[in-house]
Amino acid sequence: MVVNIDQGTIIRVSQGTSALKSIKEQYPDLMGEILAVRYQDRLRDLNRPLEEDAEVTPVTFEDAAGKEIFLHSSAHLMAMAVKELYPEAQLGIGPALDDTFYYDIQLPEFLKPEDLEAVEKRMKKIAKRGLPIERREMSREEAIALFKERGELLKVELLEHLEELDGQDSDDYETVSLYQQGDFIDLCRGPHLPTTRWMKHFKLLSLAGAYWRGDESRQMLQRIYGTSYPTAEALEDHLHRYEEAKKRDHRRIGKDLNLFSFHPEAPGTPFWHAKGLTLYEEIVNYWIKVHKERDYFLVRTPTVLTEELWHRSGHYAHYKENMYFTTVDERDYAIKPMNCPGGLLIYKSQQYSYRDLPLKMGELGFVHRYEKSGELHGLVRVRAFSVDDAHIFCLPEQIEDEVVDVIDLTLSFYKTFGFEDYHIELSTRPEKSIGTAETWERAETALANALQKADIPYELNPGDGAFYGPKIDFHFKDCLGRSWQCGTIQLDFSMPERFELEYTGADGEKHRPAMIHRAVMGSLERFIGLLIEQYAGDFPLWLAPVQARILPITDQLNDYSAEVRARLAAAGIRAEADLRNEKIGRKIREAELEKVPVMLIIGKQEMEARTVSLRFKGIGDQGSRSVDEIISLMTTTIADRKKEIKED
Repeated sequence: MVVNIDQGTIIRVSQGTSALKSIKEQYPDLMGEILAVRYQDRLRDLNRPLEEDAEVTPVTFEDAAGKEIFLHSSAHLMAMAVKELYPEAQLGIGPALDDTFYYDIQLPEFLKPEDLEAVEKRMKKIAKRGLPIERREMSREEAIALFKERGELLKVELLEHLEELDGQDSDDYETVSLYQQGDFIDLCRGPHLPTTRWMKHFKLLSLAGAYWRGDESRQMLQRIYGTSYPTAEALEDHLHRYEEAKKRDHRRIGKDLNLFSFHPEAPGTPFWHAKGLTLYEEIVNYWIKVHKERDYFLVRTPTVLTEELWHRSGHYAHYKENMYFTTVDERDYAIKPMNCPGGLLIYKSQQYSYRDLPLKMGELGFVHRYEKSGELHGLVRVRAFSVDDAHIFCLPEQIEDEVVDVIDLTLSFYKTFGFEDYHIELSTRPEKSIGTAETWERAETALANALQKADIPYELNPGDGAFYGPKIDFHFKDCLGRSWQCGTIQLDFSMPERFELEYTGADGEKHRPAMIHRAVMGSLERFIGLLIEQYAGDFPLWLAPVQARILPITDQLNDYSAEVRARLAAAGIRAEADLRNEKIGRKIREAELEKVPVMLIIGKQEMEARTVSLRFKGIGDQGSRSVDEIISLMTTTIADRKKEIKED
């Protein structure tokens, strides 16, 4: 057998031998760099013997899969440490995230942050033991008996509900895999690192609460977060980025700047405060402007629609677990999780000719989707939010050009807000879908052709399309490096068929239009959360909730300060006057902390000259200016949506 390592390095492995053994013998300098291998298109543990000749490729920490293996192995290491310190602990789940891992654990008493040091110390001891990490396979019944004997009742529950959790057939779980290191055993698909000694550089980061299986009616577990890297330098770099990222966390900034809040009376639903709503409305107004310039017409559809409609659209069969239902006058209704069925009904209410297409129908609609409480995260994952949907009904031959136009609109929109760090994925047919294979192939080809025509690099994401069609997704990273989907372009031939949409063609006959679902921001709430982190709350002038604050040095200057504020407001500038009897230094510090971009300081000299002293946040004094000059500078910067305030 030949194993190709890093473009040219070749390792010969005999049948029945592990890749780890061959690496040790032939290339000891690669030990520790290769974390697993791909064998027959599946990830494989290094110390697991290979059954037959096949092309095997290495997996390193630089690969997403390798990083996940390293982090997930570290989650097992942490869980073992907790079990040694707290034998009565019940283990839930412990997945890897983008740069971190966590484990949900049931303990008699919740840990405190200072307890994490003891867990880390125990992890280091276990790592030094160099315990082999071994894979075991057994029947599900045997695994259930094993975990019952060990008192791991949460694991027993997982084993009893594997089909429900994964959505696979029961036959897929006749045999399950476990991983053992020393006396510690965990239910896991794997793969894992060869021994605990491979994990030397880790840090436990924080504690949180999480309901078991995300169900608010179940017990609260303790979630322990951590991170782990192959080298001390890489860990130190991550911890530095982590500390910087915490300063940008939109949840903290949202609270500090009085933008929004969350309350238990409406879990997962933001309450927008006055300043946050100002930011929200600025984005909406720009969105409306851009779409009207691109010949979209805007509509609004009801929030509550009959359950039958969602059966017809296919959402009920594929999405009902995430929907809210109600009954009124003995009729069943659903609160819309998506806007598209309403848009379809609007299209169906009119008659169209091929000359009327493409028809671009935009809707900034408010939707509700049930998310498990453990998956909620500030603004970026909520239960109620606005989606900037649009549905484009077009001729089949118009699809590629329309998709190219949507890509152009989307990237232009992102550029205005300063978003440049994103990646694009083309997601193809999932296991659960509607429509024929031929229809899906046609739709996937059209999206791929449009991306090529737009000259846009993208990654293929097999099996992650919407249930009704393939899609192009735009992903952004938050302050912690986690990826979140924002914009999306989805091609759909199935919904027009289900709703019997028609247009009259040039031949005088009735035809089905193609349908493009698209959103630029996706969730407006998520977009704002990422925007807050992008700027750490230091928004460009046009987005700042408070654009200018007038700061009089003494009470005697309050009348003139109020006059200046009124003149700015009349020019459309969001201005406040701080008329408190406080020292000017404190007023300036507070304005800086509240991230007000422009401060206008007024002393006796400024009042007499009918001027103000201009100060920019983070930069300092800019000298004296007339009020007219200030208005001209600010209104020009706002109108041009510039990221910085610069004088000509």
